[in-house]
Amino acid sequence: MPTEPQPVSLADVVRRAVEACDPSGEDAVLGELLVRFEDADQPVTAVEDLESLLADAATDTDPEVEDPAVSMTIATVLYLAHRRDMLEGDDGDVLRLAARAEWRGDPPAVVLAWLADRGVEP
Repeated sequence: MPTEPQPVSLADVVRRAVEACDPSGEDAVLGELLVRFEDADQPVTAVEDLESLLADAATDTDPEVEDPAVSMTIATVLYLAHRRDMLEGDDGDVLRLAARAEWRGDPPAVVLAWLADRGVEP
């Protein structure tokens, strides 16, 4: 008897976003985001006001909201929450598309520099 695939959890989406933004797992701030959501097993589609939840998490880990890695991780979570078909996508493609979606094709200079350091052109 065929079964439906399990819904994608918020934890899964955050984990994938952190992996795309920090493939080496060395960024402690992104590690904090990962830990914060590691038990968030509710389907990402069922999370009410995901943007506010992520904004709170971002300001808790980066109070001045100056870290481009945090900004891109949050943007990537939001993107993947709506484009779950990209969960298995190439990191560069995911980051490029997340930046385009979040900043409507005009990311801040600090994010552009962060992306360029990773070989991603938005």
